[in-house]
Amino acid sequence: MFRPLSVFIGTRYSMVKNKNTFVSFISIASILGIALGVMALIVGLSAMNGFEKALRDQLLSVVPHGELSTVDGSFKHLQRSLSIVENNPGVEAASAFIKLDALLEHNNKMQALQIRAITPETESKVTHIERFIEQGGWQLLQKDKYTIILGKSVAKKLALEVGDSLLLLLPQQGASNRLKSPRKIRFKLVGLFSMGGQLDSKLAFIHIDNAKKILGLNNANAIAFRVNKILDAQKIARQVAYELNEYLYINSWITTQGSFYQDIKMVKTLMYIVLLLVIAVACFNIISTLVMAVNDKRADIAILKTMGASKWMLRFIFIVQGAFNGLFGTLLGVITGVYLALNLTDIIILLESVTGHKFLSGDIYFIDFLPSELIYSQVFTIAILAFSMSVLATLYPAWRASSIVPAKELGYAH
Repeated sequence: MFRPLSVFIGTRYSMVKNKNTFVSFISIASILGIALGVMALIVGLSAMNGFEKALRDQLLSVVPHGELSTVDGSFKHLQRSLSIVENNPGVEAASAFIKLDALLEHNNKMQALQIRAITPETESKVTHIERFIEQGGWQLLQKDKYTIILGKSVAKKLALEVGDSLLLLLPQQGASNRLKSPRKIRFKLVGLFSMGGQLDSKLAFIHIDNAKKILGLNNANAIAFRVNKILDAQKIARQVAYELNEYLYINSWITTQGSFYQDIKMVKTLMYIVLLLVIAVACFNIISTLVMAVNDKRADIAILKTMGASKWMLRFIFIVQGAFNGLFGTLLGVITGVYLALNLTDIIILLESVTGHKFLSGDIYFIDFLPSELIYSQVFTIAILAFSMSVLATLYPAWRASSIVPAKELGYAH
């Protein structure tokens, strides 16, 4: 098969065992350095992509994208307010609810948490909490009976099982803003949910009509809604709030859970920069390899020059040699990185079973496994960047090779 002479010689220099073992060692180190950098970048970005996907699919499926709650009392015209919210082009669905803070008591054990009094008929349009309910469902929340759904971690802490009764303690304000003894209301536990993370120990659900009776409200005091562009949730929440003739608190998932999302983005950016620098350091090894290779091949270069080889042909010989190392290291890194990224969750589970150590605790994070999502466009970008950096690293040694004077190398006089 026909190949340009520069490509033939360059690949031959790359594949033939070098007499100088130190040069061979540096060459292998550069290939492995590029491979490790590419592999680490693919695996790291896949893990960050996995966290982002889990945030979207799991956390944001149970946390409303936006919330509007009244500063005092309840909505004066709830249905009209709901219609205004739902008619906003950025909103997909809305549901009324009441939120209150309370204490739960059972067998002298207590737990503080936030109660969300939901509208069962419309709640599923806004969140997907119901799919995390392991026992029971919204249909068991009754408007004429005090029923409640708790997180499994709360039920475990209070030693509760489905069907047990418990006390809901609400603070009461007396004269001169002094607190009276709390109001006690007996509820029946009709369901358990398990979302993972701290939400399990912070939330409880009751029927909205129960909350109206308890608080003496005519309507809901908050509206939750789902948006079509989750990153614009805060902006859409403000737009909707300005359309309502109420004094409102404006919240979105960005204000409540956004710090976690920002942490993921920051770590992802830092990881990208740091690991690209690792690849750059590995590419500098290519410079060392080629500089020493040029010194070893000075006589060969001089002979090629006397035979009529041009400067560009000589340059391409060493560009090909360095690019071959970069290509081999990049392909090795891509293959291992893609394999590890596709099997990262299973590998971590295996390591956890072997070591007995849990890397992610479901009590702290919203997931208890290490997620991974491989995006092939990112793999392609990483491969192109790594290969381009390795080619750039060949330019100085290649130019140096083309400047060799044959007469000096072959012992002739000027």
